[in-house]
Amino acid sequence: MVKYITKRLLMGILVLLGTSILIFTIARVVPGDVATIALGSRATEAAKEALRQEMNLHDPLPLQYIKWLGNVLQGDFGNSFITKRAVVMDIEQFLPATLELVIIAGVFIVIGTFGLGLLAGKHKNTWIDGLIRILSYIGVALPAFVVGILLLLLFGYKLEAIPVLGRLSSSLTPPTNITGFYVLDALLTGQFAVAWDAFLHLLLPALALAIGPIVQDARVLRSSLVDNSTKEYMAVSTGYGLPPNLLIRKYLLKPSATSAITMMGMDFASLLGNAFLVEKIFNWPGISRYGINAMLNKDLNAICAVVMIIGITFFFVNMIVDLIVAALDPRMRKGGKK
Repeated sequence: MVKYITKRLLMGILVLLGTSILIFTIARVVPGDVATIALGSRATEAAKEALRQEMNLHDPLPLQYIKWLGNVLQGDFGNSFITKRAVVMDIEQFLPATLELVIIAGVFIVIGTFGLGLLAGKHKNTWIDGLIRILSYIGVALPAFVVGILLLLLFGYKLEAIPVLGRLSSSLTPPTNITGFYVLDALLTGQFAVAWDAFLHLLLPALALAIGPIVQDARVLRSSLVDNSTKEYMAVSTGYGLPPNLLIRKYLLKPSATSAITMMGMDFASLLGNAFLVEKIFNWPGISRYGINAMLNKDLNAICAVVMIIGITFFFVNMIVDLIVAALDPRMRKGGKK
């Protein structure tokens, strides 16, 4: 197990290193003068030269990267050209909102995947199975931002049933900042009305992110359940007269869940990227919307930071998923050998 974890760690670190080289190179070799792009054509030559010195733009590109990486490892991504603050300060402000959104969406994905997957597997080749199959096709066809727009129009403007913009109603005061997660912070401080309002604001953007992965991953789980139900050990267990629900829970679910968990892990890691447009649609003040504004305004330091955060998220989520899958299926930590 230690060898397996070490191998996955080394692979993840190499991927992160490659990501950092790629995004840094793209940010430095953009057409034109980086200082002019960052400050605008109306900036004085003295201001541009000061920025060139700050970003080490006079050094060869490999040396620039080494210095930049050294600063990043110390938590310094430089200053934002737009907010005029340290990028790390911006990240501290905007990242908790996105993490809260992604975590809630991840919870929806887990509950929805196992709920629909077990339902379809238990009722295979029935109208329930067919309906879930149709939903999975729709989920593949509709990207998260389209689902977000549909939810916004239906529940926000047509039915006016759920608040749709921002993290909290304007009539309420944000809770004391403990974790940066409004729902959790409000619960910890006993502000239950604020917690409920914050959760309602989370509901639609989280569903927009989760609906597609839910219906797709449910089909993966359903297929694994059906395939494993034909195995010899299931025939023997069925022959003992065990109840169907016990068979599924005790003998069928564990070997069938590995592929679905892998898919859910990939989906969870992708949520930060998918949140870019969803946050824009719901006016969600998170790191993804911050990243969009950085790209639109050519804020190179902020762009590098956001991309690295997404890469680090992929790394940690994939590590967690690999460990879960290895715990469920020992063959995985032995290189897939039976």
